[in-house]
Parts: sequence; structure tokens; C-alpha cells
Amino acid sequence: MSRRRNDGPDGLVVVDKEAGWTSHDVVAKSRGLLGTRKVGHSGTLDPDATGILLLGVGRVTRLLRFLTALPKTYTCDIVLGTETSTLDDSGEVLATHDMSAVTFEQITDAARALTGDIMQIPPMVSAVKVDGRRLHELAREGIEVERAPRPVTIHRFTITPTDAPLILRAEVECSSGTYVRTLAADLGSALGGGAHLRDLRRTAIGSFSLDDALPLASISPASLLTPAAALRDYPGIVVTDAERLDVGHGKVLPRDSRFSGDGPWVMLDADGRLLAVYGAHRGSTVKPEVVVAPIEGPSANPGDGAAAARIDASDAIPPSSPDPADG
Repeated sequence: MSRRRNDGPDGLVVVDKEAGWTSHDVVAKSRGLLGTRKVGHSGTLDPDATGILLLGVGRVTRLLRFLTALPKTYTCDIVLGTETSTLDDSGEVLATHDMSAVTFEQITDAARALTGDIMQIPPMVSAVKVDGRRLHELAREGIEVERAPRPVTIHRFTITPTDAPLILRAEVECSSGTYVRTLAADLGSALGGGAHLRDLRRTAIGSFSLDDALPLASISPASLLTPAAALRDYPGIVVTDAERLDVGHGKVLPRDSRFSGDGPWVMLDADGRLLAVYGAHRGSTVKPEVVVAPIEGPSANPGDGAAAARIDASDAIPPSSPDPADG
């Protein structure tokens, strides 16, 4: 039996989330604005935080994992001298420290030591699961459990002083999975005291910046970027007409000189439309990770790629990507 296809919109919308909205709230509201239930996000942004939230619509929901992997950029304030239960200004004060003697040189040295590949312990208010339960659920019950540190990369950690001596303005560019609130707390600890985060704003995800973003109330189907534009941060390869049939059938392809780097690679037709996303395979070959535009009819020899995740608009709505970090 053939599947009934859905004529709903496909694409990506970049939302500038307001404070007070959960990411789930944004998705729920956007479904009405966009006229489809097939909406998901690429990674949670805390309710108190503002800034960029990427929403995949229609078939682009199957591409959200590629957007989740992109680096993030944030701005925030770091308040020295006060530790809180949530590592931000929404929590209860747990301890205070006199940090009036800390110099800006010490602060920049500590920030430099927290730049690069580091290990972070997820905060108890995160969505990370331990023994099948999310940490924030345990935290609401007053339970604190041991958490294993995780590797993250801080590409840039810039500190600027403000008129208030114990309040710092920070900009952080980091890998997916980074907790900016933990970075703020770790900075305070490295300076011999404590600190917490406030006014977190996500200003970029990969190449998607606030210049691309719209207030939630302003989005409509006309706001959608194309599926190809949704993956603009990955290298694109324009296929030949013959290759288009193979790609649409999910065939393994030889890895020629066009497939530079580690992938994944965005496969486009001559008109720039997204056909599939390919990844490295064994030997000198590449195989599809997702086929966006499957070709109707039998394939002569689909090979190992036949089992790739083909996108059909009647597929079930995928869950939104879990929160890998503060954003």
C-alpha cells in the first residue's frame, strides 16, 4: 500500500525566542502559525533565555540532528560572588563569597584556561538522563545525583567588564552540548569563589544569526527557508542527472574528489534542491544518512544505502531534539 503524502510546508524557520517561553511552547504555537503538526526544534533553549531557536518543518524535521551538531554562540552576564542552586539567577542562593579583590587579569586568565577542549559536569537542572530519569525532574524533588563529566569545546570565551565590579559581560562560542551556566560557575570556582549566570541569549547557531531570526508571532509558511538552505553550513555537492537517480534510490556512491573533508555532504540537484545527506562509508565510498527526495520505482542495485532513513511527509512526527545544553 502506498503512503498518502502530506502537502504541508517543508523548511526551516529561525525564531528569536522571548523569555518566559519553553521551547515546547514555541513548537506548539508554531504549529498553528504554520498550518502543520510536523514541527520540531534542534535543541532546547531555557525558558528564561532568549534568542535563536531553529524549527524544522515538514520533512526538515528529519534533518534536525545535523542542525543540533552546529556550534552555538551566546551572550550573558556572569555575576561573581554568588552561587545558586540552578547556576543562574532563577535559583536559590546557596553561598556568597567576597570576590572584590579579584582582578580583571585574573578573570581573563581563568577564562583562557576554560577555553578549548574541557570537561563539564551537567547541571542538575539539565535534561540529561541518569538511570532513565531527567536531571531536572530529580532536582524538582530535591534529589541530587552524581553526574559524569562530559567533553565539550569552548571555541571562544570573551569577558568584558561592566560598570558593576562583580558583573561581567561574556560571549561564548561553543560546541553542542555545552552548558553556559556551568561555564559561568566554573569561572567563579577557578577564581576562588563562586558565580552564576543571568540574561542568557543565544545569538547564533552555526551561520544562523539574529539577522535571520523572526519573532514567533511573525512567522508563517512564507518565512520558511528551503530544506537546502537549512543545511547551508555543510558542504554541498551538485549531482549529475544519472547520479540523481542513484541518490534518490539510496545507493552507495564512490567517494571521488568532490567529497572533501569528513562530511556529511549535502547532495543537491542542478536546481539546488536537496536530495539527500550522505556520510562516509567503508572504503572509498559514501552512503546516504537521509534521503529527502526518494525516486519512485525500483532501483537496479540500491546497495547498502537502501536502508537509509528516507523521508516521507506522512512519517510520524519525530520528537524534538533533547536539550544538549543551555541551548
